[in-house]
Amino acid sequence: MSSLIHRTHCPACSSEAIHPSLTAVDYTVSRESFSIWHCDTCSLRFTQDVPDMEGIGAYYQSDSYVSHSDTREGLINKLYHLVRNYTLGQKYKLVKKMTGLFTGQLLDIGAGTGAFSNTMQSKGWLVKGLEPDGTARAQAEKNYGLELQTPHAIHQLEAGSFDVITLWHVLEHVHDLDGYWNHFKKLLNENGQLIIAVPNYTSSDARHYGAYWAAYDVPRHLYHFSPAAMEELGRKYGFELKTTLPMWFDSFYVSMLSEQYKNGKSNLAAACWQGLLSNLKTLFNQNKCSSVIYVFRKGSMVNSI
Repeated sequence: MSSLIHRTHCPACSSEAIHPSLTAVDYTVSRESFSIWHCDTCSLRFTQDVPDMEGIGAYYQSDSYVSHSDTREGLINKLYHLVRNYTLGQKYKLVKKMTGLFTGQLLDIGAGTGAFSNTMQSKGWLVKGLEPDGTARAQAEKNYGLELQTPHAIHQLEAGSFDVITLWHVLEHVHDLDGYWNHFKKLLNENGQLIIAVPNYTSSDARHYGAYWAAYDVPRHLYHFSPAAMEELGRKYGFELKTTLPMWFDSFYVSMLSEQYKNGKSNLAAACWQGLLSNLKTLFNQNKCSSVIYVFRKGSMVNSI
């Protein structure tokens, strides 16, 4: 039987200095409201009283959840797929640049319908993809012939066997945050790179839309990261932040959804304007982007927050 998770400590740094910050609505599936709490110590935000692993699956059952269904219905999803074809190539170039490798072994956690795993495999990389959603795994096999495994398979992977571990908008979904970070450390080789992309609640578009900001995506997003929280979280598990990079297109995609949530209808002009404003502010500080890519490398010491 599923239950709700109520936290009395920050899930990242264990601080008790936590308090409610705002309330957001699940516009994708349930229309339920969820409270988002803030940690004064590390600046992480998290969704309070979320369903546990057994109960969360129901909140992913929507044809509009594009990362699982690959739907192209509606203007926003059509634009998503158009942009994705470009960003997949950019992700491949990023992996090659950060590792200095043309081929290697890559673990893609939260592989969705397999588009990135397929891109890397087509470039000669040996890819292991993990994905919890059965519908998404079936799409990956249908579209690319990929046999993605369930996340439980992470326990059977060989220590030190990967050059890269990637999580593209995945870390905010995992219940066992501590367990996953320990797996990252175990599975990467001594020169391994950890690449994590997550939404950034300190971005301009997040401030503009407030509780309507689509990247809060409650209750599927269990955590809401700031750049400071991500760096401290990595340090806690022995990772050094190598660099951060902006995800330019996310501000437009998130703004289009946010406009719809806020006003009950799409407003492409307003969304594009807000996305542009957000990106312009990012030119002076990449850590203000709507979504940020964090590239970590294994350090020699583990520090506590």
